[in-house]
Amino acid sequence: MTDKEGFNIHQELISRCRKGDRRAQEEIYRLYYLSMYNTCYRMLNDRVEAEDTMQEAFLAAFLKIDSYKGEMSFGSWLKRIVINKTIDVLRSKKIKFEMLDEKVGYDPDPESESITPEETALQIGKIREAVRKLPEGFRVVLSLSLFEGYDHEEIATILHISESTSRSQLTRAKKRLTEYLKTNDYENR
Repeated sequence: MTDKEGFNIHQELISRCRKGDRRAQEEIYRLYYLSMYNTCYRMLNDRVEAEDTMQEAFLAAFLKIDSYKGEMSFGSWLKRIVINKTIDVLRSKKIKFEMLDEKVGYDPDPESESITPEETALQIGKIREAVRKLPEGFRVVLSLSLFEGYDHEEIATILHISESTSRSQLTRAKKRLTEYLKTNDYENR
Protein backbone atom coordinates (compact mmCIF):
# COMPACT_ATOMS: atom_id res chain seq x y z
CA MET A 1 0.00 0.00 0.00
CA THR A 2 1.25 3.42 -0.85
CA ASP A 3 -0.04 6.88 -0.10
CA LYS A 4 -0.50 9.74 -2.61
CA GLU A 5 3.23 10.43 -2.89
CA GLY A 6 4.05 6.76 -3.56
CA PHE A 7 5.67 6.26 -0.14
CA ASN A 8 5.05 2.82 1.33
CA ILE A 9 2.66 3.46 4.24
CA HIS A 10 4.25 0.55 6.11
CA GLN A 11 7.78 1.88 5.69
CA GLU A 12 8.20 2.54 9.40
CA LEU A 13 7.14 -1.04 10.21
CA ILE A 14 9.44 -2.40 7.52
CA SER A 15 12.37 -0.38 8.92
CA ARG A 16 11.66 -1.75 12.39
CA CYS A 17 11.47 -5.31 10.97
CA ARG A 18 14.91 -4.81 9.45
CA LYS A 19 16.16 -4.18 12.97
CA GLY A 20 14.57 -7.41 14.21
CA ASP A 21 11.68 -5.73 16.06
CA ARG A 22 9.25 -8.57 16.91
CA ARG A 23 6.31 -6.22 17.46
CA ALA A 24 6.76 -4.75 13.99
CA GLN A 25 6.90 -8.28 12.56
CA GLU A 26 3.70 -9.16 14.40
CA GLU A 27 2.01 -6.05 12.99
CA ILE A 28 3.12 -6.86 9.42
CA TYR A 29 1.87 -10.41 9.94
CA ARG A 30 -1.48 -9.13 11.23
CA LEU A 31 -1.84 -6.78 8.25
CA TYR A 32 -1.08 -9.38 5.59
CA TYR A 33 -2.01 -12.72 7.18
CA LEU A 34 -5.46 -13.22 5.68
CA SER A 35 -4.67 -12.30 2.09
CA MET A 36 -1.49 -14.41 2.10
CA TYR A 37 -3.31 -17.36 3.67
CA ASN A 38 -6.03 -17.13 1.02
CA THR A 39 -3.40 -17.16 -1.72
CA CYS A 40 -1.87 -20.34 -0.29
CA TYR A 41 -5.22 -22.00 0.31
CA ARG A 42 -6.53 -21.36 -3.20
CA MET A 43 -3.49 -23.08 -4.65
CA LEU A 44 -3.01 -25.90 -2.12
CA ASN A 45 -6.64 -26.70 -1.28
CA ASP A 46 -5.62 -27.80 2.22
CA ARG A 47 -6.08 -25.54 5.24
CA VAL A 48 -3.28 -26.97 7.38
CA GLU A 49 -0.81 -27.05 4.50
CA ALA A 50 -1.79 -23.50 3.53
CA GLU A 51 -1.25 -22.31 7.10
CA ASP A 52 2.17 -24.02 7.32
CA THR A 53 3.26 -22.70 3.92
CA MET A 54 2.14 -19.18 4.77
CA GLN A 55 4.05 -19.30 8.08
CA GLU A 56 7.21 -20.43 6.26
CA ALA A 57 6.77 -17.64 3.73
CA PHE A 58 6.50 -14.98 6.46
CA LEU A 59 9.59 -16.41 8.14
CA ALA A 60 11.49 -16.28 4.85
CA ALA A 61 10.29 -12.71 4.23
CA PHE A 62 11.48 -11.53 7.64
CA LEU A 63 14.83 -13.25 7.13
CA LYS A 64 15.39 -11.54 3.79
CA ILE A 65 13.58 -8.26 4.44
CA ASP A 66 16.80 -6.40 3.65
CA SER A 67 16.34 -7.46 0.02
CA TYR A 68 13.07 -5.48 -0.15
CA LYS A 69 14.07 -2.33 -2.04
CA GLY A 70 10.67 -0.65 -2.31
CA GLU A 71 10.50 -1.02 -6.10
CA MET A 72 7.04 -2.56 -5.69
CA SER A 73 4.55 -2.50 -2.86
CA PHE A 74 5.51 -4.52 0.19
CA GLY A 75 2.36 -6.62 -0.24
CA SER A 76 3.38 -7.55 -3.80
CA TRP A 77 6.89 -8.43 -2.65
CA LEU A 78 5.49 -10.58 0.16
CA LYS A 79 2.92 -12.24 -2.12
CA ARG A 80 5.69 -13.25 -4.51
CA ILE A 81 7.47 -15.01 -1.63
CA VAL A 82 4.20 -16.69 -0.59
CA ILE A 83 3.52 -17.88 -4.13
CA ASN A 84 7.07 -19.19 -4.52
CA LYS A 85 6.81 -21.13 -1.23
CA THR A 86 3.44 -22.52 -2.34
CA ILE A 87 4.89 -23.56 -5.70
CA ASP A 88 7.74 -25.31 -3.84
CA VAL A 89 5.17 -27.33 -1.88
CA LEU A 90 3.31 -28.21 -5.06
CA ARG A 91 6.54 -29.22 -6.82
CA SER A 92 7.37 -31.53 -3.93
CA LYS A 93 4.05 -33.25 -4.68
CA LYS A 94 5.08 -33.52 -8.33
CA ILE A 95 1.97 -31.86 -9.77
CA LYS A 96 1.32 -32.55 -13.41
CA PHE A 97 0.40 -30.04 -16.06
CA GLU A 98 -1.44 -31.52 -19.00
CA MET A 99 -0.98 -30.25 -22.53
CA LEU A 100 -4.13 -29.50 -24.47
CA ASP A 101 -4.70 -28.90 -28.13
CA GLU A 102 -4.64 -25.12 -28.42
CA LYS A 103 -7.58 -25.26 -30.83
CA VAL A 104 -9.87 -26.10 -27.91
CA GLY A 105 -11.53 -22.92 -26.75
CA TYR A 106 -13.55 -21.73 -23.82
CA ASP A 107 -17.11 -20.87 -24.69
CA PRO A 108 -18.90 -19.19 -21.77
CA ASP A 109 -22.65 -19.38 -21.39
CA PRO A 110 -24.03 -16.54 -23.55
CA GLU A 111 -27.05 -16.00 -21.28
CA SER A 112 -26.51 -13.26 -18.74
CA GLU A 113 -29.47 -13.07 -16.43
CA SER A 114 -30.02 -10.77 -13.52
CA ILE A 115 -29.76 -12.68 -10.22
CA THR A 116 -30.42 -11.87 -6.57
CA PRO A 117 -27.67 -11.48 -3.94
CA GLU A 118 -28.75 -14.80 -2.39
CA GLU A 119 -28.40 -16.57 -5.73
CA THR A 120 -25.02 -14.90 -6.21
CA ALA A 121 -23.81 -16.17 -2.83
CA LEU A 122 -25.02 -19.68 -3.66
CA GLN A 123 -23.24 -19.59 -7.03
CA ILE A 124 -20.01 -18.31 -5.44
CA GLY A 125 -20.13 -21.23 -3.01
CA LYS A 126 -20.60 -23.67 -5.90
CA ILE A 127 -17.69 -22.11 -7.79
CA ARG A 128 -15.42 -22.35 -4.74
CA GLU A 129 -16.37 -26.00 -4.32
CA ALA A 130 -15.72 -26.66 -8.00
CA VAL A 131 -12.30 -24.94 -7.86
CA ARG A 132 -11.34 -27.10 -4.86
CA LYS A 133 -12.19 -30.23 -6.89
CA LEU A 134 -9.91 -29.32 -9.81
CA PRO A 135 -6.68 -31.27 -10.27
CA GLU A 136 -3.75 -29.39 -8.75
CA GLY A 137 -2.22 -28.32 -12.06
CA PHE A 138 -5.49 -26.79 -13.22
CA ARG A 139 -6.19 -25.17 -9.82
CA VAL A 140 -2.71 -23.62 -9.58
CA VAL A 141 -2.79 -22.02 -13.03
CA LEU A 142 -6.40 -20.88 -12.55
CA SER A 143 -5.50 -19.32 -9.18
CA LEU A 144 -2.40 -17.58 -10.50
CA SER A 145 -4.30 -16.24 -13.50
CA LEU A 146 -7.73 -15.31 -12.17
CA PHE A 147 -7.09 -14.62 -8.50
CA GLU A 148 -3.51 -13.36 -8.48
CA GLY A 149 -3.60 -11.57 -11.85
CA TYR A 150 -0.55 -13.14 -13.48
CA ASP A 151 -0.38 -13.44 -17.27
CA HIS A 152 0.68 -16.63 -19.06
CA GLU A 153 4.27 -15.48 -19.48
CA GLU A 154 4.59 -14.88 -15.72
CA ILE A 155 2.85 -18.16 -14.87
CA ALA A 156 5.17 -20.03 -17.25
CA THR A 157 8.19 -18.49 -15.53
CA ILE A 158 6.91 -19.19 -12.01
CA LEU A 159 5.96 -22.81 -12.73
CA HIS A 160 8.77 -23.57 -15.20
CA ILE A 161 6.31 -24.57 -17.90
CA SER A 162 5.67 -23.22 -21.39
CA GLU A 163 3.18 -20.44 -22.02
CA SER A 164 1.11 -22.83 -24.15
CA THR A 165 0.93 -25.25 -21.22
CA SER A 166 -0.24 -22.39 -19.01
CA ARG A 167 -2.90 -21.47 -21.55
CA SER A 168 -4.05 -25.06 -21.95
CA GLN A 169 -4.22 -25.56 -18.17
CA LEU A 170 -6.37 -22.45 -17.80
CA THR A 171 -8.61 -23.45 -20.71
CA ARG A 172 -9.07 -26.93 -19.29
CA ALA A 173 -9.67 -25.63 -15.79
CA LYS A 174 -12.41 -23.30 -17.05
CA LYS A 175 -13.94 -26.13 -19.07
CA ARG A 176 -13.95 -28.47 -16.06
CA LEU A 177 -15.48 -25.75 -13.89
CA THR A 178 -18.20 -25.16 -16.45
CA GLU A 179 -18.92 -28.89 -16.72
CA TYR A 180 -19.01 -29.30 -12.96
CA LEU A 181 -21.29 -26.31 -12.49
CA LYS A 182 -23.67 -27.48 -15.23
CA THR A 183 -23.81 -30.99 -13.73
CA ASN A 184 -24.25 -29.59 -10.24
CA ASP A 185 -27.08 -27.27 -11.37
CA TYR A 186 -28.81 -30.16 -13.10
CA GLU A 187 -28.60 -32.31 -9.96
CA ASN A 188 -30.08 -29.53 -7.81
CA ARG A 189 -33.20 -29.00 -9.93
